Amino acid sequence: MNKTFNRRVLLRGLGGAVVAAPFLPSVAEREAKAQGVPVTTPRRLIVYFTHYGCLTDRWFPAKSHGARTSADYTAMQTLKPLAPHADKLLMVRGVRAMNEWSFGGTLGQKNDPHTQVCGTFFTCHPVTPNAPNSGADNIGKFDAKPTGRSLDHICAEQVNPKGSGTKGAAPLFMQIGGVTGSASNNMSVISWDQPGQIFPGIGSPMQIYSNLTNLFSAGTVSPDTYKVARGKSVIDVVRGDLTRLKGINMSSSDARKLQDWVDLLHYSSTTVVGGQCTSDVASTKLGLTSTTVSSAGGGGLSGDFAKTANVMMDLAVLTAICDSNRVIFMKMPPNYVFKNLSLTMESHSISHRIGNAGMGGTCVNGAIDMIQTIDTYYAQQFAYLVKRLDSFSEGDGKTVLDNSATVWFQEMSDGNSHNLNNMPILQAGGCGGYFKTGQAINVAKAQADMSPGHSTEDCKNGMSTNLDAVGTPSDIASMPINKYYCNLMNAIGVKAGADGAPVIGGTAPVTKFGKYDDTKLFSDGGSKDPIFANPGEYAELRA
Repeated sequence: MNKTFNRRVLLRGLGGAVVAAPFLPSVAEREAKAQGVPVTTPRRLIVYFTHYGCLTDRWFPAKSHGARTSADYTAMQTLKPLAPHADKLLMVRGVRAMNEWSFGGTLGQKNDPHTQVCGTFFTCHPVTPNAPNSGADNIGKFDAKPTGRSLDHICAEQVNPKGSGTKGAAPLFMQIGGVTGSASNNMSVISWDQPGQIFPGIGSPMQIYSNLTNLFSAGTVSPDTYKVARGKSVIDVVRGDLTRLKGINMSSSDARKLQDWVDLLHYSSTTVVGGQCTSDVASTKLGLTSTTVSSAGGGGLSGDFAKTANVMMDLAVLTAICDSNRVIFMKMPPNYVFKNLSLTMESHSISHRIGNAGMGGTCVNGAIDMIQTIDTYYAQQFAYLVKRLDSFSEGDGKTVLDNSATVWFQEMSDGNSHNLNNMPILQAGGCGGYFKTGQAINVAKAQADMSPGHSTEDCKNGMSTNLDAVGTPSDIASMPINKYYCNLMNAIGVKAGADGAPVIGGTAPVTKFGKYDDTKLFSDGGSKDPIFANPGEYAELRA
């Protein structure tokens, strides 16, 4: 290139692209576009996680397999708020999560009904130390950690637009109500970026908002950055410099490179920055401004939780439409007093029916009604998220929801029995047509009359029974959750190595996840080599 070229001009032009990075697709996609390779719409995994299960016989439909209409959801006491979205929902029935606590340890380890369950939920690995409530310090009850990494990190490192293909590509893990869990008490921790290493995530709405927009005062961003973030084309920002660059005498090779760069900026500007990822969309369509976000609180549990929850979900939607992160996990708080629901008892004690974390005893007055109140609120929040995601178009008649797999997972099935079979799982969106929607699919032999459990039969005589009496018999609905995780990973583009396990640089479909796919194999703490009796994904969930 001509030596009289002004380097400041080039650096400013490059800077225009760099400052727009939070609003651009992945580097790989940009390069593909510049080379004339078709670019597909991002596929996302968005997870909503709640603690302590639910009243299963009010959550599940009477028919466990087949088409689902709005009327079917309207007839379900808990899931009525989802009725308007019936054609975009997929209820996955017949699934068991791994590592269930039980008295005899036959269904998993015996550390704790929450520590081992949360540690294993998205890792499908045993926890260590394998020391069931032994000793004065209860070693293993509160501090046991999984021996594997969790689903969110394994997915993010392969599909995230930032740092794709590296272990530095982290998911967005949003702890609604503030960060919970610590090394001394990780009973509610679900995200692990390395074996035994807690990933705390973010509990502050303002921190997430700041990471997305970087627009809080005139002094915190450059003028070019501000213009780009407000929706102005990067080309418009550097148009004068581009004209001067093109006027310089240069080789045909340099001229071609310059044009490729202009094409890149044009693509980036028209498909993302000039589209829905703008501060105007954030403020007018999602109600996200520095004022509204800051009013939602700093992430603690003492503020207006209802406001905080909605703001966090809107931030998840903004993250999705800006393609800032393709793996978004949201978790409701454990042990929480939902004052916004006029409740005075924390959620864990309510789930046990007796006002504390014990098993069996006298039910507190209105225990079932209080659980129902929480269940309904969770459903309303999920419906809020689904509606928001479905309100943003991504072309070809599809919405952000359609191009995502947005899944409501629950820690367990019934909150008193702590059973992990018959798991309540509800997915919204087909992830770009990968999944069937508008149906309930029972992966346990398509059985249409599977038991919904017996949650509301508890407390009828004033006493709470325990464990299996109000759950679901352990031989029912026990297909491994690992296979569904394989579905989710394959849907968003995660690849596996020759052994079927997800790995950076893999080229094969994912067919194995975790260490075991049989909850009974967890009972001795994981001494056996990895065993998968039922590898692969659930073909019946595919569109």
